[in-house]
Amino acid sequence: MKAHQIILKSRPEGMPTSDNFDLTPVKLPSLQDNEVLVKNLWMSVDPYMRGRMIDRKSYIAPFQIGEALEGGAIGEIIESKNSALPVGTKVSHMLGWRSHFVSSAEGLTALPVTPIDDSHFLGVMGMPGMTAWVGLNRIAKLKEGETLFVSAASGAVGSIVCQLGKMMGAKVVGSVGSDEKAETLTALGVDAVINYKTCGDLNQALADAAPEGIDVYFENVGGEHLFAALNNMKDYGRIAVCGMIAQYNDTTPTPGPSNLAQIIMKKLRVEGFIVFDHWAHYGDFAKEMSQYLAAGKIKAEQTVFEGLEKAPEAFIGLFEGKNKGKMVVKLS
Repeated sequence: MKAHQIILKSRPEGMPTSDNFDLTPVKLPSLQDNEVLVKNLWMSVDPYMRGRMIDRKSYIAPFQIGEALEGGAIGEIIESKNSALPVGTKVSHMLGWRSHFVSSAEGLTALPVTPIDDSHFLGVMGMPGMTAWVGLNRIAKLKEGETLFVSAASGAVGSIVCQLGKMMGAKVVGSVGSDEKAETLTALGVDAVINYKTCGDLNQALADAAPEGIDVYFENVGGEHLFAALNNMKDYGRIAVCGMIAQYNDTTPTPGPSNLAQIIMKKLRVEGFIVFDHWAHYGDFAKEMSQYLAAGKIKAEQTVFEGLEKAPEAFIGLFEGKNKGKMVVKLS
């Protein structure tokens, strides 16, 4: 059977371009015992994938030139020689960026039968939602009555952080890059929203939005956002460092904020985390989040590109601020 996949054609220098990717055909082998043929229905694009395009040692192996990219995806088994995974089973896995693939059961997780749309297992019910939940509950330990600041607050992770923060009884301040995104967050009940592209002085805008100071900062961006957050943190504040998307396409090392001494003076706790290290708690998260979705307490916005060939465009769009909520690709 012929399928298609997107390979890394060349390593990006700075912002990725379409020239760094190539859509190529691939001939799949016939099924062997205990194997299945999976047709991908949805795939995720995520900022962390940019780091895997650099040939360096990290918490996850880099992508290789000429090989198919990888990432979260939802597929359906269309042929099976594995009794545990019959035809029609929907599965989540990490073999996105391709139309079909042959696999053993290893790495495939059958989706539960729920009214939740399959694509949400890549967003609010998947890694982004779990990241938000872990960051607030296990890293920052947000408490009722505290003030929470969220950068990239309209993104896949940030939008869930904002909503969970409100449900946990916090005052929530979010930073976004457009008035349209600000309106979306306001409609979700976020207490104050800053458009960092038009506010002038982000440090002052944050001080105005949270004059009492910040207890918890959920860090998705880095750069001037971290600088402003450090200046406005309360004593004994906590910073959960999830990502620093402002630096992912830098071609030279980015200098740290000039006010890092605030960490000492304010006795701050700064902790970076990788969600995969907390996956043993997925069951607790999934039970809680599915209840919120069913009750309409969490809104899961998505930005959808259609067609495998659009995946590079969707990925690049993450760094251009084109997504509201989770960016996903629906495969034809």
